[in-house]
Amino acid sequence: MFKIIDKYKLASKTHYVLIEAPIISAKAQPGQFVIVRIHQQGERIPLTIADFERNQGTIALVFQEVGKTTQLLASLRKGDYLLDVLGPQGNPTEIALYGKVILVGGGIGVAAVFPIARALKEKGNVVTAIIGYRSKEYVFWEEKMRLVTDQLFITTNDGSYGQKGFVTDILKTLIAEDYKPSVIFAIGPAVMMKAVAELTRPYNIKTIVSLNSLMVCAMGMCGACRVEVGGKTYFTCMDGPDFDGHQVNFDLLIKRLDTYREEECYCCKK
Repeated sequence: MFKIIDKYKLASKTHYVLIEAPIISAKAQPGQFVIVRIHQQGERIPLTIADFERNQGTIALVFQEVGKTTQLLASLRKGDYLLDVLGPQGNPTEIALYGKVILVGGGIGVAAVFPIARALKEKGNVVTAIIGYRSKEYVFWEEKMRLVTDQLFITTNDGSYGQKGFVTDILKTLIAEDYKPSVIFAIGPAVMMKAVAELTRPYNIKTIVSLNSLMVCAMGMCGACRVEVGGKTYFTCMDGPDFDGHQVNFDLLIKRLDTYREEECYCCKK
């Protein structure tokens, strides 16, 4: 059993939960995730480790209400317990001294970008971040991101906060102004990561994406999280979640992500 130390709402349908997990926090690295199961009959869902405190033995998760399980997780309170938290899972993001780096986060992906930005900054990189949201009501962790970046850009689709438009609009401007980083890390909706990869491809800028494929066992046995990268099949849970964005078959990924969309919508209405 894993105790919820703190829990609160960050933005519209977006929640923060701090969990007591000393073994996981001792080993957690930027880019990794955990598998969460709320109760005995519950489904297993992957959630990126948004933060970790080794001295306090805690990990932080940020999630958005999408289906039945995330709605149930959102209903829990401080002091409640989770049945299972398995991790850290996946391969850590490769942190090195690259020089200039750009991190692109979309929506809930901003939470996953944060520990990577912090680690890259601590390594001595010049860190630029571009974070995008649907509208002002979905904005979260702006100040936390400012603490770990040299410059931060914010966009909203409707222009209610920051610059109106998409993260790729700012990225395109930076590249056009000859601000070309050694590497770009992009985390967010698959369509966003695809757009970033397609934008950087002509410039041959290394682009790493964190894939959010469907996942069940998280142990490389079920094959549910399979993705196609460079014409070969990989399992996100064991081989990822980070991959070369220019090699990912995003069309196939997006198609697979829509497999249970109807069921998710049905559960949300119940």
